[in-house]
Amino acid sequence: MNYVNAIEKKSDFLIYLQVERNLTQNTYKSYTSDLNQFFSFWEKINLESDPQISIKTALERFLISLFHKQTQKSSIARKISCFTSFERFLKSSGIAIELRLTRPKIEKKLPTYLTVDEIFHLLDTVQDSELKSSRPIRDKAIFETFYATGIRCSELTTIKIEDINFEEKTILITGKGRKQRYVLFGEKAKYKILQYIHEERIYNDRGDTTLFLNHKGTGLTSRSIQKTFTMFSKFLTVRKHLSPHKIRHSFATHLLNAGLDLRSLQELLGHESLSSTEKYTHVTTKDLQNMYDTLHPINSMMAPLK
Repeated sequence: MNYVNAIEKKSDFLIYLQVERNLTQNTYKSYTSDLNQFFSFWEKINLESDPQISIKTALERFLISLFHKQTQKSSIARKISCFTSFERFLKSSGIAIELRLTRPKIEKKLPTYLTVDEIFHLLDTVQDSELKSSRPIRDKAIFETFYATGIRCSELTTIKIEDINFEEKTILITGKGRKQRYVLFGEKAKYKILQYIHEERIYNDRGDTTLFLNHKGTGLTSRSIQKTFTMFSKFLTVRKHLSPHKIRHSFATHLLNAGLDLRSLQELLGHESLSSTEKYTHVTTKDLQNMYDTLHPINSMMAPLK
């Protein structure tokens, strides 16, 4: 497959990702950037080669150049995922290129999270009037919704009012790949969401029913939601970086510590594979070990080792 043909297929692939795969905005931007970077590299070495090299050879040289530049393994792994998806797309169009790419092994980091006390401090002790925001009720409702449901930031920005069943206290969430699932919320989140709808939510002539809106009456972006969490982080006694994903980690860890089984948590989080959910067991095991070391009577009888 030559460069000109591949460029045409690249455009088709990006449309496919946006329309069919329904990737998150961040993933779509990353894949677009990865492909543009590769095709720029391929174009450059084609100018220096006679005859022009194939896509397979170009990719091999591109990946080698990334290793020489000491590009982070996580970045290389994402690019390989992008190229593997592109290869599958080409194969579905009758073009087989047999890349056989292998992702570098990445050491998994344990998720970081807030304690239950820290969450309650931000949600209950910090008053709406203390928040430096023109819409403090909305911002508290956003925080309550994240912690009550454990949803992703991209999922929260697409919630419609009609997706919420206040009687059953459920929200229909459309996640990755347009897959839908129901998540649950409690009375506190219900009260805050309804308070926001009645007191702060702006209604526009377009009939937009997106739940969380900005001052212009349009949907919030992931960046504006991150700014909200930066504002909340200033109320913690110990400085921690807050993000929607960290609240998701907190939701998962606290439920497992309270006795929720892994399969139920997998369903609530919208994980396709149980292995994605299992990382939280490492965190909770660590918590249990700390509790054992602190509370078990035998530890108070043991003299410290010298």
